Amino acid sequence: MLAIDRRKTIKELLQEQKSVSITDLASRLNVAKETIRRDLRAMEKDNELIRTHGGAYILEGVHNDLDITTRQVLKTTEKETIARKCDALIQTGDFIYLDSSTTAWFIARKISQRKLTVVTTSLEIANILSTSPTIRLFLIGGEFSRKTMSFEGDGAVRNLEQYFIDKAFISCRSVSMQYGVTDTSDNAALLHKIALAHAKQKFLVIDHSKLDNISFSRVVPLDMLDGIIMDMDFSPEWKICLDHNNVRYY
Repeated sequence: MLAIDRRKTIKELLQEQKSVSITDLASRLNVAKETIRRDLRAMEKDNELIRTHGGAYILEGVHNDLDITTRQVLKTTEKETIARKCDALIQTGDFIYLDSSTTAWFIARKISQRKLTVVTTSLEIANILSTSPTIRLFLIGGEFSRKTMSFEGDGAVRNLEQYFIDKAFISCRSVSMQYGVTDTSDNAALLHKIALAHAKQKFLVIDHSKLDNISFSRVVPLDMLDGIIMDMDFSPEWKICLDHNNVRYY
């Protein structure tokens, strides 16, 4: 198969799946992994994809829900920065909510030795915090999703509705000035809404790539948030928008 045909196939798979792995592509296209790596490097140079360790992904589409194995290795430095900022906002004894995002995994690792109560839908976060002698942990049950390594559905909704917290930390797929916080599915959006509604302080945790995009399901408008915690400084335009909506930025 010619390079142009391979790259066309890779592009079609990315449009369908949003992420691909080198191993799977090499098997599908019956070529060496190094051939696929060269294709991905060339496609990234042409701004057709974003490479990761072991594959590639795209951010196009309102329902771009990347697999968790892809998300957990993306932007780790940015997530560590966000986790440090969140840690500074959390006080000893706080009751906090962490969603099932990989960003929340980094927050969980950062706070694991603090005296806190943590409510989460994430099995991975539960695993991170289960051995902590200082964390009081509440795992929200429901239908288990292997795609997100978390619990969701009606059971999770009913379970989460029982609890009220000091601070909620949620992530999302996209944030826009006009439409606010949006995510890839109704399941995620509904759990986010409940957590935010039951929190005294409501924080969105995102890396800068989430800005100025729109995803499938609306969560909340910007003015429903108390703050947005990001890995880098906001642009002047975003600062004006957040100030107008009384949202702090960190």
